[in-house]
Amino acid sequence: MTLVPPPFDPELAAALELVKEMMPSRFTLDTIQAQREGPAMQMLAEVDLTSGGAFEAEDRLVPGPEGAPEVSLLTCRPIAPAASGPLPVIYHIHGGGMVLGDNRAGVDVPLAWAEDLDAVLVSVEYRLAPENPYPAAVDDVLAGLLWTAEHAEEIGGDPERIVIAGASAGGGLTAALALLLRDRKGPQPIGQVLMCPMLDDRNDTPSAHQMAGLGVWDRTANETGWTALLGELRGAPGVSPYAAPARAEDLSGLPPAFLDVGSAETFRDEVVTYASRIWQAGGVAELHVWPGGFHGFDGFAPQAALSQAARAAQLQWLRRILGR
Repeated sequence: MTLVPPPFDPELAAALELVKEMMPSRFTLDTIQAQREGPAMQMLAEVDLTSGGAFEAEDRLVPGPEGAPEVSLLTCRPIAPAASGPLPVIYHIHGGGMVLGDNRAGVDVPLAWAEDLDAVLVSVEYRLAPENPYPAAVDDVLAGLLWTAEHAEEIGGDPERIVIAGASAGGGLTAALALLLRDRKGPQPIGQVLMCPMLDDRNDTPSAHQMAGLGVWDRTANETGWTALLGELRGAPGVSPYAAPARAEDLSGLPPAFLDVGSAETFRDEVVTYASRIWQAGGVAELHVWPGGFHGFDGFAPQAALSQAARAAQLQWLRRILGR
């Protein structure tokens, strides 16, 4: 049966034509370096880290995994917080298909949250595939979180009020981090924000087939990212849930989750399934499927009405979790 793709939101469809001009028509292993140097990644990294002077931004190197390099953390701390005492911490994990980006990529979204919520932002940089396959990225993300929890007071944060968050590959790594912290009995975040997360290396859902060749991050690009991370193991039995969280057999005992995804993107079905499995395991999750949204639409077209609605929903959920 032919799978007819759902339509793009009309406002986003116009923005998508501009996005396509910045991205390769086919994202493959041999185009990764060109994409790292391309305009799309530069655009996602261009942000005033002080948010007009409201934050003090600092880069610091913290201990990495055993035998591995140090991990770079970007910290943005409110200069004149409205609240007294330790502030909530937003621990951000950037996107980029496991192969692109740094701790500046996409940081404008959690920085805006931090300003609205009177919170400290920590954005972690992790080693990229294919040069550094699994488990390098998630090990770095875990090392950065452990440092953040242990040194939260040093940066003005509250170790008991850490929210972990990421988009795309960062969303997948956020989900993996939540699983790791649960299983290793590490510091427990009070929430996880999974924005269009990259969860399933099998790349074989109806939405992955529906959106082949369409939008941003189609099935070919997804295969490229997962193959860079896992090599020949991609799609095979036995892939670790800390690499691909959709492989986890048990989704109980996780922090409350916010998940969102576009209806017109590769990841739609794996995200809906992940949310459903959290509920089935007795957990707490809020799921939004944005009609006509392509992958990362709110980052590429932040002024669109659907993007504004998505950003508002994220912030409202964070307010409830943090009691703001």
